[in-house]
Amino acid sequence: LTEDLKKIDVPTLIMHGDDDQIVPIADSAMLSAEIVKGATLRVYKGQSHGMCQTNKDEINADLLAFCRGEARAERDLARASTGRAPARGTGPGPEPQPTS
Repeated sequence: LTEDLKKIDVPTLIMHGDDDQIVPIADSAMLSAEIVKGATLRVYKGQSHGMCQTNKDEINADLLAFCRGEARAERDLARASTGRAPARGTGPGPEPQPTS
């Protein structure tokens, strides 16, 4: 999988809930965001593995904004519960700024 991620050369949005008990964020999204060149990592505080269903309105809005090249500053690059700073992306739109 790592070699496949290294080949991605298009704007990429990586979305993950920091309370995912099935696929821990440190073992997946954080690593993927470091490997995929220019990836944008979106961490959803308190969200679980099923966030695309339980939080569908926010997820869909963020997906559409990313596809349109719009920044959603109020949620850009929240620090994950792991304490590691998320990878910063160069995807469409202006460079997102970390939020507290």
